Amino acid sequence: MFVIMVYDVNIKRAAKVLKVSRRYRSWVQNSVFEGEITPGKLKLLKRELGKTIDEAEDSVLFYIWHFKNYACLECLGMNKGLIDENGLI
Repeated sequence: MFVIMVYDVNIKRAAKVLKVSRRYRSWVQNSVFEGEITPGKLKLLKRELGKTIDEAEDSVLFYIWHFKNYACLECLGMNKGLIDENGLI
């Protein structure tokens, strides 16, 4: 499946959330990650983030596509990290 993850967390936890997220997906822009992920890895990512964030104050959103060919990316302005691990946009 293809996932876009965005987060809005307190600055005290931002570095930890960034570190966890980078282990699972590719950084795209500030507080945005994307890429292919297995259901098992997504479950692990959610579990780790759940231990890191304060659910009363922070937010993490997951946009999930089961088939990537249904998604289309368009960028206005500078590409910030849109290159994936295979060198593709």
